[in-house]
Amino acid sequence: MIALITGASSGIGEEFAKNLASRGFNLILVARRAERLREIKEKITNIFDVKIKLMCLDLSKTEHCKKLYEKVKKLHIDVLINNAGFGLFGKFDSTSLDRELEMIDVNIKAVHILTKLFLQDFKRRNYGYILNVSSIAGFMAGPLMATYYASKNYVTQLSRAISQELKHDKINVYIGALCPGPVNTEFNRVAGAQFAVGGSTAAEIAEYGIEEMFKGKNVIIPKKEMKALAVLSKAVPSKLMLWGTYFAQTARKGDPSDN
Repeated sequence: MIALITGASSGIGEEFAKNLASRGFNLILVARRAERLREIKEKITNIFDVKIKLMCLDLSKTEHCKKLYEKVKKLHIDVLINNAGFGLFGKFDSTSLDRELEMIDVNIKAVHILTKLFLQDFKRRNYGYILNVSSIAGFMAGPLMATYYASKNYVTQLSRAISQELKHDKINVYIGALCPGPVNTEFNRVAGAQFAVGGSTAAEIAEYGIEEMFKGKNVIIPKKEMKALAVLSKAVPSKLMLWGTYFAQTARKGDPSDN
């Protein structure tokens, strides 16, 4: 069995790698930081008897996404986890346009490309798992992180739609969206935000996501509080939800005007 994990150099991606290795999966780990990938490989292979292939690629670039697929398509991947992604905190008119476009490329375009290419192979085999890492943000609009929230809406709804297509055609291929709330990873540092709400550990999220994936759950929301928030996002009037989200976003160290 082989699992391919993007964004595997830290956080949830690293924990996905450890968890799947413990289940006997050989791994293909993808990220930009080669040294960090080598460190993770050493950690895992010192504990588990698995094979690990490392690929240092920048998935914000379309050609790197396609290169990744071409290099591994003959390996018969069993599990694809699209985990690469990042956020950016600040008012929309003051955040970096170039950084936001890079975010769209990683959070949306890379997920779209890899999902489509691997799904075509999985359908031909009538087998395979694709887990797209989204966020609880994928259920709402996010003032002060507008682009990030929008990107996660794309990932969540794309995954849900494809899942329905597969069910309708009775195809034995899984696709789902993992939608955690705050997680204690490098995400806050990269986004320029440190939220007041305590987060789950990356290991907890990875474990829960993998378990629910193998059970066939197509929208995976860890923690009761986050499940309740997803329900509220549909039940509460949108104006009130936007106000509440803005308030929650400001409950962090720093000021949005800093970005």
